[in-house]
Amino acid sequence: MLPSFSASCSELIGRWENSGTLSVGAIEVDIWSEFQDLSGDVISRAAFGVSNQEGKRIFHLQTEQAERLVQSFRTSYIPGFSLLPTENNRRMKAINIEVKEMLRGIIEKRQKRMKNGGIANDDLLGLLLEANMDYSDADGKPSKAMTIEDVIGECKLFYFAGMETTAVLLTWTVVVLSMHPEWQDRAREEVLRVFGQNKPDLNGLNRLKVVTMVFNEVLRLYPPVVLINRRTCRKTELGGVTYPPDVMLSLNIMSIHRDPGIWGDDSHEFNPGRFAEGVSKACSNPGAFFPFSSGPRNCIGQNFALLEAKVAISMILQHFVFELSPSYIHAPCTVLTLHPQHGVPVRLHRL
Repeated sequence: MLPSFSASCSELIGRWENSGTLSVGAIEVDIWSEFQDLSGDVISRAAFGVSNQEGKRIFHLQTEQAERLVQSFRTSYIPGFSLLPTENNRRMKAINIEVKEMLRGIIEKRQKRMKNGGIANDDLLGLLLEANMDYSDADGKPSKAMTIEDVIGECKLFYFAGMETTAVLLTWTVVVLSMHPEWQDRAREEVLRVFGQNKPDLNGLNRLKVVTMVFNEVLRLYPPVVLINRRTCRKTELGGVTYPPDVMLSLNIMSIHRDPGIWGDDSHEFNPGRFAEGVSKACSNPGAFFPFSSGPRNCIGQNFALLEAKVAISMILQHFVFELSPSYIHAPCTVLTLHPQHGVPVRLHRL
């Protein structure tokens, strides 16, 4: 998927470089919306092999759905309220239907091509459908295979989670590197030393120590998901308290990632150096760092998101110095993931 990452990032860089105002100094862009479009384009190409236009429509719809969902969480709970034909409920239902139909069309088009002897694309959707064909009985009827509804569900999740987590990570990375130009310089120096002006390759990406430290610190301070839930499957003892089966536990990632008892007195400060010797030595309890969850139920898209983010930030550092616009307002807010409430206007200066 690396060529898809590079192609999407090259288009973003090219668009910024060809901006009319850049030739006379700097341009100002809202990198929050830019990175949402970038990560959407990457997933459209790398995971589903569809056009950016199709992908954008799905992303915009799912983003609106997330905002409306959070809005519904903030209202007083009344049993059965979600079934009433309110304006918000009707719109959420309409979004769900439209997204499902768009994904159904993409999936059925791919299935038809595969049945006619076409080769499955080497992307997420192709792998899902190809694996699905292995589960059929002697009559060719699905047995253990996923239904098309299952496949649609997988696609919806990957579309939303894949776009959101990467866009959020890149956005807060640019914010903190703008606030701490000394770390921006160190990261750029490493990128130029490893790649020069060449496009990032897999071997070089794995050697980016400073960039990895920066990403870890950003994920600590601004985790894309600030809260996760886990249900006990059997009687479980935690911290001297015994919980029966089927109890839902909420893990506040943000609070744990900023706990001075775990991370030290500078737990609220940006200090990538704490990860210089890896995650295991960054704090008093290595299990306290879990931006993508942890254990057997950790995020399966973690490597996808981090690899995409490394490619993007490396190529941006190769071409630009960036700083926050004076109009920037630092206001993280939760809309399922950790958004910048007022966007992130950034000034880009060509190197």
